[in-house]
Order: sequence, then C-alpha cells, then structure tokens
Amino acid sequence: MAEPSIFFAEVNERQGVFHRRAFLLGGFAGVGLLALGGRLAHLQLIETQRYEKLSASNQFNFKLTPPPRGLIVDRNGVVLASNRPNFRLMVAKDKGMDPKATLKTLAEFVPLDDARQTRLLRDISNAPRRSPIQVMEDMSWEQFSAINIRAPELPGVTADMGEVRVYPYGGAFAHVIGYVAKVNKVDLTPTGPNSEPILLNPGFRIGRQGVEQAFDLELRGKPGAQKVEVDANGHEVSTDPAGDIKAIPGKEIVLTLDADIQNRAMEVFGDQSGAAVMMDCRNGDILCMFSGPSFDANRFVRGLTGAEYRALAQYERKPLFNKALTATYPPGSTFKTMVALAALENGYDPKTVHVCNKVWFWGGRPWHCDQVHGAQDLHSAIATSCDIYFYQCALAVGPDKIAKVARGFGLGEIFDIGIPGQKKGLVPDTAYKRRTFPKDPVWHPGETPSMGIGQGYTHLNPLQLCVQAARLANGRKALHPRLIRSIGGVAQPSGAAFGDLPFNPEHIDFVRNGMAAVTGAAGEHIAKATGAGAAADLGLGPIKMAGKTGTAQSRGYSGGTGAHGAVGEWALRDHAWFICYAPYDEPRYAMSVLVEHGGFGAGAAAPRAREIMRVALLKDPEIRAKIERPMPMPEIPAGPGNGDVVPDLPPEPIDPAAQTGTPT
Repeated sequence: MAEPSIFFAEVNERQGVFHRRAFLLGGFAGVGLLALGGRLAHLQLIETQRYEKLSASNQFNFKLTPPPRGLIVDRNGVVLASNRPNFRLMVAKDKGMDPKATLKTLAEFVPLDDARQTRLLRDISNAPRRSPIQVMEDMSWEQFSAINIRAPELPGVTADMGEVRVYPYGGAFAHVIGYVAKVNKVDLTPTGPNSEPILLNPGFRIGRQGVEQAFDLELRGKPGAQKVEVDANGHEVSTDPAGDIKAIPGKEIVLTLDADIQNRAMEVFGDQSGAAVMMDCRNGDILCMFSGPSFDANRFVRGLTGAEYRALAQYERKPLFNKALTATYPPGSTFKTMVALAALENGYDPKTVHVCNKVWFWGGRPWHCDQVHGAQDLHSAIATSCDIYFYQCALAVGPDKIAKVARGFGLGEIFDIGIPGQKKGLVPDTAYKRRTFPKDPVWHPGETPSMGIGQGYTHLNPLQLCVQAARLANGRKALHPRLIRSIGGVAQPSGAAFGDLPFNPEHIDFVRNGMAAVTGAAGEHIAKATGAGAAADLGLGPIKMAGKTGTAQSRGYSGGTGAHGAVGEWALRDHAWFICYAPYDEPRYAMSVLVEHGGFGAGAAAPRAREIMRVALLKDPEIRAKIERPMPMPEIPAGPGNGDVVPDLPPEPIDPAAQTGTPT
C-alpha cells in the first residue's frame, strides 16, 4: 500500500498568499486609522473655532427686527409721519401646539370673535413652522401683562413691543404722504429689495401711495437682529441684549409743504369736494397740496374692515381720489388768461372792442354770457370774465397758438414732484383732433369759442393751474413745482432752475394787471359785479391779491337748476375755480383752488383761496412787517404850558379798603 505524499511546495505557496493578504489588509487598516487620526486632529486642532461657532449657533439665534421707518417732516420740521410704540400679540405654529385651543384661550384676554379666529387659523396653517402670525396690535397694558404672565402656559404665543406708523394730522396730508400697510404676496419678488426676509416680519410695513410709496426704500432703513438663546428644539429660552445688532433707521424726508397752510386748507374745505395747491412764486416750492374730502391714514395702517373701505370707495365725493393730481376738469374762465396772452403774443390789439349783450349769434347758433357787459376791450374782458369777448378773441387767434402758449405755462404737462398719480390732462389743438377722431379729423370753427372760455376738450388738474398762476406771478421764470425738499439731508434741485419763459414780459404784465382788476387789487372796481373783489379781499391792509375766477360747466344746462348750475343736486352743479397770487405788486405765493360742483368760482372757490392765502402771508416775516406797522404817536394839542414840559403822572389810585365811612 502506497503512503500519501506531502508536497511542501504547495503549503509554502498557500502560506505566502495568506501573508500577502494579511499584509495588504493590515496596510489598509493602518491607512484608515491614520486618516481617521488625521481627521480627528484636524477637527480638534484646526477647526476648533469653526465648530465652537456652530455650537453657539445651535444655542443662540438671531431674530430679525424691523428698523424704525424714517420720519417725514414739513419745511419747518413739523412731524407729519412718525412711529410710536405698539404692543403686539403673535402666534407661531410649532410642534405639539393646538392653534385652535390657543386662540380660544387668547380670546379670554383680547377681543377675538369667531370670524377673526377662523381667519387666523387659516393664516397659521399656511405659514411656515415657527413663523409668527400677528393676532392683535395696539393692546392695552393690562392685556399685554395678562398674556406675558401666562406665557409659559401658551406655547407659540409671544407678546412684545414693536413700532407702528402714526400720522399726527390724520387726513390733512393723507393724499400727499400716503400710508403704510402689511406686505402681501404681490409685493414679494424673487430678487431685489422686495425679496428680503424682513418683509415677512409681522411688524414690517410697506409704503402705499404718496411719499410713503415713492420713497419706500429710503424710508425703510436697514433691519437689525435680536440675539436669543434657544433650547434643543429651537424654543426661545432667554435673550442676550449684549449681542443684539442695532437697526439703522430710515432716512428723514423733508417736504416743502407747510403744516399750518395745509391744515387751514382742510378746515376751509370742510366736507366740500375739491383741491387746493399753493406754490412759492420765487422757487416753485409747493406749500400746500390738499385734496378733500380726505381720509384718516392711521386707519389704513391698522387695516380697514370691508364695510369701512366700501363706505369710502362708494361715497360720491370720492375721498380716496387725489383731486389735486389725478382728477382733471375743464378750467373754465381761468383759461382766459392763456387766451389773452396768446392773442397778445400773436399781434392782437388789446384795444379791440367787442360788445356783450349777453347773447352773441354766430355760426347759426346763440353763444351766451352770464350778464350784459357792454363794450369791452381785452383788459376789461379779463376783469369781467366776459365770455362773448373771449369767444371772438379765440377765433381771432386759433387753437394751435392758444395751445402753444398754454403748454408754455405748464398746462397739459406732468411734473416730476417725486410722487406718482398725476394725470396729464389735455390742451387740445388741431393735431389732437386728427389723432383722436379719425372719422372726423377736422377742427371745426365752432370748437374754438368753447376753447376760448376753457371748455370743450380742455381738461386740466389743480397742480397745473397752480403752476400757470405761479409762472404768471413770477413773470420771468418757467417754474417747476418741487415737493421734496431733501432726502436724508441731501437737498433736491430748486424749481427755479428750468430757464425763462419764452414770452414777452410786457404781455405777461398786461395779463397780470387784468387779474389785479378782477379782485380790485390795483384800485379798480371794474369787476365789482362779479363779486370776486369782496370774496378775495384779504383784509391785510396794503397787501392785496390778484386772481381769476372760473366756473367750469360739468353738464348740459337745463331748466330749473339755477344760473350756471350753482344750485340744485350736488352732482349736477358746475365746478368752481379760482387762481390767484399775492401780493399783487410783489408776488410771493400763487395758488389754485377747485371746489368740485361748487357753482360760481367767486362764491365758492375765491373765499377759500383768501383764507388759505392769509395764513401763508401772515407766516411770512417780511409780509407781516408791512402789515404790522407801528401806529403814529398821538399829537398833543398846543396850549399854555405844553411846550417842552413833561406832563404830570396820573394820581395814585385810591385803595377802597383804606376808605372809611358809609358809601353813598
């Protein structure tokens, strides 16, 4: 039997393979241990500070805080828009929280009806986790304290103090300044300033309308942050005021408006509908831009109910509508100043006489005037506002030449005053007729007389008519209105830096003299019958006002509504205009006043213009010095002993308490 044989060569080969594999595996393990040790050393020695910061960030968090919104002040530093403290109640959706039960509990301390709770539940469910939803603002101290005492029992509930926008003068500046409101989805953008996370903060507000909207970015400022300590679940445990990042307030915006003049405009308008705009004739600064009736901007900051908004929107006098900029109306007889100037610029003889017998027949139809003026030249026609004269004057000049002069005085122009909402209006000419009426592109002669008295196609806004009055008053400069005086301390360009008027100064002076005759400012009483003289009398001694009335037709006349629609249903009455400047011999201030459906300009607009103008004049130190002249010393009658002898002092008064005896 053969013995098994052992082949040592095979054993050695297997052992060699094992040794090589063990060596490779040991090498891999060594490299792994070396890499792990290196990584540990890197984390412990090199990355220590980084992970310390990350650890701290798990312990501390930063909550964005809105910056104080920039102030808006008038030319004298009177605050028109500022901020005040505001106690807020907020709820954030979190793990383990029952929003419905939480709101029911909060309703025991603050007024939350069922409808309000339903809306809040919807907002909370749609909001990201831990994103606070504002439940209430302007809480009383008692409500604020009651919520804070129970804070540990109310997870997700926060009661803190923020800031809210406040407008001290309510409706006087509402259309100019605008208001702020909560950010909605339409405001958010993927990029740009409206993509910042701060917009989602419950205390943040964005500008709506007026200055608040136009300069929203400048007024916003830069947000800050509050450092808070949080637990492992991200819940706030405590605060660390030393680590807070201070917010940078928004820039202060100084307006050219004067609070006293603006408030007086609101007073004299009362519940009437219309607008008043006043400019400085020397530099174009807007001192007053009022639209009435107005609304309380503070109500919009808090948020209007549906019923409140509908009441404002549906009121026939349109309080939400800025009539100083956005509304356009026929200018009526105020436009006659432009017709007169256009006539003079094109060689019209101001001594040309037309006879007014209240009715003038031309073109197969009667053209009416409000009264019999008799024989009139151009000067007296301006003073008496004779329609029949200006029908014929306009025909002599033509629409294109009138339109050219009117546009030179700012009519039909949009001015860069910093806020949106202006309507261009319309100064018509033959080119306009061709563009707008392709089926009837010819300017018919019968359309010119209506243009001559500021009717027909002509539609303008109160700002434009104020610019017209200011340029007439200045007589030389093509003034532009300026509303923003400075932004963050940086002054804005003056309204006088736009060149000179391209018209003969003598012709402008002629029109100005006619406006002085309207009010009797130059000692003339030619316009006594119109009533403008008495209505525009300032009662300030030597300081007089020049002006021009206007009654703009708002409908077709019919019987039973009174002369020129001055009586009857409000919506069917004519619009009342008055443009003016004062002092007439050294103009400082110009203005336009519109009383929507007010009837006659002399009866409705001129008295309001007078009251507003008085405030501006009495606030001017130079004008006031002319009014408050010291009275002359009384003369001492000549007589014996008067000469240079100082009169004796009056005797000492007798003290009744020192007297004795019985009175008789």
